[in-house]
Amino acid sequence: MRPRRSLGLLTAALAAAAALTPAVAGAASKGVTTTNGCVVSVPDPGSTAAVKICYSLFRPAIASPAHRVPLIFHSHGWGGSRVTSPTDSQVKPFLDAGYGVLSYDQRGFGQSGGKAYVENPDVEGHDIEKLVALVSRLSWVVQDAPGDPRLGAIGGSYGGGYQFLGAFKEIADQHKQVFDALAPQITWFDLKQSLAPSGVAKTEWSTLLTAAGASSLPQPVLEGFAESAATGTWTDGSIPGTANLDAFFAKNGPSWQVSQGRHINVPVLFGQGITDELFPLDQGLKNWANALTPRARRQSIFVGYNGGHVLPNAFPQTIQPSGDPCSAELTHGKDFTALTVAFFNRYLKHERVHLPGLDEFHLATANGTCTTTRSVTPNRTFSVGTVATPELAGPPLASKIADGPLRIAGMPYLSGDVTALGVNNRAFYALAVGTNPIDAKLVQGDMYPWSSLTPVSSTAARVELPSVAVNVPQGQSLYIVAAATNDMYAGFGSRTPGAVIFQNAKVSLPVIR
Repeated sequence: MRPRRSLGLLTAALAAAAALTPAVAGAASKGVTTTNGCVVSVPDPGSTAAVKICYSLFRPAIASPAHRVPLIFHSHGWGGSRVTSPTDSQVKPFLDAGYGVLSYDQRGFGQSGGKAYVENPDVEGHDIEKLVALVSRLSWVVQDAPGDPRLGAIGGSYGGGYQFLGAFKEIADQHKQVFDALAPQITWFDLKQSLAPSGVAKTEWSTLLTAAGASSLPQPVLEGFAESAATGTWTDGSIPGTANLDAFFAKNGPSWQVSQGRHINVPVLFGQGITDELFPLDQGLKNWANALTPRARRQSIFVGYNGGHVLPNAFPQTIQPSGDPCSAELTHGKDFTALTVAFFNRYLKHERVHLPGLDEFHLATANGTCTTTRSVTPNRTFSVGTVATPELAGPPLASKIADGPLRIAGMPYLSGDVTALGVNNRAFYALAVGTNPIDAKLVQGDMYPWSSLTPVSSTAARVELPSVAVNVPQGQSLYIVAAATNDMYAGFGSRTPGAVIFQNAKVSLPVIR
């Protein structure tokens, strides 16, 4: 699945682990030498057959034992495959800047074997360690210590997931930071939160991701996704005979690693899609807040752009802009790739590179401006009275929060006393901007659900709203929108008629001014 934003997306004994002798393709693209090969990694769970993980290794002309260079890992998005040409736009800027690059096919994709266990540390984690061991034996790569090559990493979506996995896996096994700088884009903190917030499955994405990885996923997971897409509810095995996706995804993300007491202590350049409906902005913000040490955050930059995993979204009315004004602002008119090269030059080559925006969030607004802030947590709360959904269908209902001018950037939430007298109740919420409740459009496209399997009456509740950056101009107002259905959760609103009503409702906002 390609996102809208183009991403272009231990010892010598291990030498015997190569599945085939690397074939040198010869000089290409201004002297870059390409080597294709595979390493042998651990079997899939339940199997005894070793799995090959295949790669393309690009050595720039300047690299030699006398002039060693840092190396950048690259990998692809879900359903994709590695880069095999040094002229590919995903790797060429880094080769031109004098870095080596290793692009690899993740388990279950491309020429690599096995099934995809979706960045499980007990499976794909070993794949990355085998590749790191390979790089640690290259005489032309900078080695900070035995088994510790100087490494950066790039890639988006699934290609961002491997970066966190690799960094955390080396911390767990080597008890040190082997990766030296990361640049993950549009990736996740918690997969269950991303795929089924509040247990409500994103049915459109479940269907598309299953289709894109049908030949790569283990059969029980395919069945679980199919069940979730059919019912609109994340299947956790609580009903006899159903799949347990909780068990499969238990370790598959930074949230689990953080729960084990691990934190990344190297600089990270985040790129996260604000209009992303699969791995929304809050997933990147949670990685920033939870996965990094305070020291790492002081050396890091967070860029939120309009883009990511975006599907057509017609209901409710929404704004789905594209563009990256913040990278342009930070690089004097260039892009996120140029920012990444500069970031690596500072932290991998240790060059005297001026990097504006360290320890800050730079978030694109829907109208193409960039808002910079040091905090994305709510700092003002607005009373909005009663927030209700339609009975079952029909247009969403908008309640005014405040009049413009107003600028917010970060992670808002709705709270209040909720009443829903049906069963398997669901409602969807987001911020919107307009001149009145009728023409108000969702900010940057996403909605988040609230759900309850049983009736509730005047029960205190708190609903996380989609993280956004928005300038509300004079003459317009900011609204909280409540809907009974939403396109991303197609066909799965409340199971019985009846409104979901928040009384004494309050919206807490991260107000910039």
